[in-house]
Amino acid sequence: MKALVVVGHPAPGSFCRAIADSIRQTWAAAGCEVYFHDLVEEGFDPRLTAAETRGQSSTDPLVRRHIAELKDSDLLAVVHPNCWGAPPALMKGWIDRVFAPDAAYGFAKGVDQGDVPIGLLTTKAALIVNTGNTPLDRERDTFGDPLERMWRDCILSYCGVRHVLRTLIGVVATSSDDERQRWLAEVTALADKAASTAIQDGAT
Repeated sequence: MKALVVVGHPAPGSFCRAIADSIRQTWAAAGCEVYFHDLVEEGFDPRLTAAETRGQSSTDPLVRRHIAELKDSDLLAVVHPNCWGAPPALMKGWIDRVFAPDAAYGFAKGVDQGDVPIGLLTTKAALIVNTGNTPLDRERDTFGDPLERMWRDCILSYCGVRHVLRTLIGVVATSSDDERQRWLAEVTALADKAASTAIQDGAT
């Protein structure tokens, strides 16, 4: 299988990067060919162009590479922090530019008229890991965990991904080394589960 792992945290050496590395290692050990991108390290430009806004294909070679790898992957993992109930700007720009029309989704009439979309991705399973500094019960009960709805319903299901695993980790800012090691172990178990799900999906 092929897998794409993308991390978008503004700070080098973040815990998000450690999580993404753990997923990459888990899937590589399972025999996957893994595409890996740290958006900060590679200088990904998150700015959606006027042409891309109108549905035209990107001319940016890096964006085109990311789109090709997304379309080619059986597994997808995305790791980023929770910033005001949303991804940081860098990750939001990656979503805008890479989950592009006629690449990740389309419409039966070929024109977006508010119709139900056709998901074009053949990704068999996706793993979304978010970090945060709000207690998990408060994030769920007070704020409604908007990243859950965004990733599961507004992006991945919209683009045809049937199996989505997601976890929210926190509170990271005050966490101990032991807590971080426990979280990494939990993420590894989720990565194993995603890989097994993709294998089962491919066998059906």
